[in-house]
Amino acid sequence: MRRFLPLALLPAVFAVSVFAQTPDHATRTVEFANSNPTGNLPRGGSWSPDGKRLTFMATDASVAGAAGDIVQVDAATGKASVLATKAQLDALTSDAVNEKDKDHRERYGMSSFLWADDSKHLLLDKGGRLWLYSISDGAGTMIVDTGAGSGSDAKFSPDARSVSYLRGHNLYVHPVGNKDGNETALTTDGSDAMLNGEVDWIYLEELDVRSNYFWSPDSKAIAYLEMDEAKVPQFPIVDWIPTHAGVDMQRYPQPGDPNPAVRVGVVSAKGGGTKFIEVPFSAGNDSIPRFGWVDAETVFVEVLTRDNHNENLYFADVKSGKSRLVYSNTDAKYLDENYDVTFLPHGRFLAASWRDGHTHLYLHKFDEKHPLNADSVLERQLTSGDFEVEGFDGFDEKSGTVFFTSNEGTPLENNLWSEKLDGTGKRKLTSGNGVHHAMVSPDGTHFNDEFSTATTPPVASVCATGSEKCETFWRSKTIPAATGVTSSIVTLMAADGKTKLYGKLTLPTNSAVGSVPLVVNPYGGPLPTASIRNDWGGGNLFNELMGQHGFAVLEVDNRGMGGRGRDFQQAAYRNFGPVQFSDQMAALDQTLAKYPQLDAKRIGWWGWSWGGSFALYAMTHTDRIKAGVAVAPVTDFRNYDSIYTERYLGLPSENAAVYNAGADVAAAKSLKGRVLIAHGTGDDNVHIANTIQFIQPLIDAGIPYDLQLFPRKTHSIAGMESRSELFHRILYQFETYLK
Repeated sequence: MRRFLPLALLPAVFAVSVFAQTPDHATRTVEFANSNPTGNLPRGGSWSPDGKRLTFMATDASVAGAAGDIVQVDAATGKASVLATKAQLDALTSDAVNEKDKDHRERYGMSSFLWADDSKHLLLDKGGRLWLYSISDGAGTMIVDTGAGSGSDAKFSPDARSVSYLRGHNLYVHPVGNKDGNETALTTDGSDAMLNGEVDWIYLEELDVRSNYFWSPDSKAIAYLEMDEAKVPQFPIVDWIPTHAGVDMQRYPQPGDPNPAVRVGVVSAKGGGTKFIEVPFSAGNDSIPRFGWVDAETVFVEVLTRDNHNENLYFADVKSGKSRLVYSNTDAKYLDENYDVTFLPHGRFLAASWRDGHTHLYLHKFDEKHPLNADSVLERQLTSGDFEVEGFDGFDEKSGTVFFTSNEGTPLENNLWSEKLDGTGKRKLTSGNGVHHAMVSPDGTHFNDEFSTATTPPVASVCATGSEKCETFWRSKTIPAATGVTSSIVTLMAADGKTKLYGKLTLPTNSAVGSVPLVVNPYGGPLPTASIRNDWGGGNLFNELMGQHGFAVLEVDNRGMGGRGRDFQQAAYRNFGPVQFSDQMAALDQTLAKYPQLDAKRIGWWGWSWGGSFALYAMTHTDRIKAGVAVAPVTDFRNYDSIYTERYLGLPSENAAVYNAGADVAAAKSLKGRVLIAHGTGDDNVHIANTIQFIQPLIDAGIPYDLQLFPRKTHSIAGMESRSELFHRILYQFETYLK
């Protein structure tokens, strides 16, 4: 649930094209806010393997060329130019992409092209048809039609002589440059219940997995994850639009259900039998969030136990399948969700852990020539302090430099840093007070920086790691400041009276005492980073619109959320409601006391996903909320997926009281105020069953409610028409029941 940050976790207002706008733009409208008028950041960015150019798919005409072009940015000069035009790409015909595939590509940041290691060719996935695009010739050659539709996870072999892909739940290899050559099926038993090298929904959503197969460094073999889902329950997602309704049966383990039974296999790129790796594992319970190659003869397999208390790293010999435990990470409550293990030259790897109370990087060493001979040894804790390392961003082998992003200084901002492996030479590479999203080039000499603040929309630049030189290649469009509203970061106190909380308050200006209704809009649930930050948040424009309509909007990060260390987030352990709610009510009362223009008798609450669940929790646990909106809410966490929910709440059979305490449906008969529930019927993340189950006790108790359904829409309820309808409906709810 946590990774749907751009659309579901915050009141984000993103879209792809400009809709109707007000004449002066300073007066916000729903359509203007939904149009993302500052422009769309380039998407699907990746560096060429030689580090000389950054490439991405243009989303508008503000970079170079036009929307749909593949654009390249020269690392040395920062100059942007077209690498492949939309017309050239459109000539490579493809099948239409359905709603779910489109949503997954955008939501999980999947690119439609990738580089060959020779930095001379691109592999394009056009609806399952794989094309080899020559940069020097500017022409594409179809390698193979996989017949799989989008998401076939095509890859070059390291020597660029072969391309691999998925079709029909099986793994295939095809020679490059020989369209008529014979493909080789590396697996043959694939089915809807047996996935070979394929990523299922729960691994994609909750373990941040983007691929489940990897080439060996010598291009001779592939390691892949076999996922046996035969015992995983299925959930029907119904499409009611056709005359004869269709049903998509989704494999979706709920708390206590069998998880996919997984194991890592190694198969020759020429075909033949698979050698499966032997690791201690509870099939149908434990998961394998990461695996890959240590060297051409050794793979690593990371096992996460079902209770989320133990993360074990094994090295295994690919010929014998025998393995050895080399590293463990444990936590008495639950582990941080950073499962990445980064292997460096000369027998070293980096792993993240919050064992000292904050997420930091730890450098480990092992026998490079004989990896299975001994356990790894902790060489040093590379980072330390009262801050969170948000991500590992790259490594420069020549200088032995590690690049990482952290929120050192304040959880409201972050920066890209570099540090030597010996713990010396720590440097801050980015500048400006705000939030940075950086990606370092493979050679460690440059990085791209997407930077914004609460008042400055995003700017994208290419910078040198060895100097302060940056060249901007994309700027947001300028829009007038909203009239009649102010927005500021506020500091409040948690219900425990000692923990500092951060929030954002948007207010109408020049308001009389007691004249302004207040709408609370928290997310509330666990997140990898803080929600309240000094950045150009997606909800800015809609909050300004609310302010211009006479509403104040308060967003606060309570205990149980992210970006503030282990103890702050682990307040959510066995607690999905009481601690979060107490913090929000404490923050609400402090805000009412400080701002006399707010009307304590007209309080609203709204949220999306976990935030939608939180809105229903609030409305069933106090009579102070007069109107609320819950978008795509989980109304009983027994309905949500196993990996996410059990991380915090454990098994339902062992913690029934914990599940009952956080179940909105159990308290539905106590609902106060007028609620609107909005849900997409095609939501494969939070199933519409949650909304249906919550409505029934309202009917039984004679409690009125409002319902807005979006046919076929997934968790993001994406698209200009649907988004505008949704936000008009949210505004109408508060106009009607708070004013």
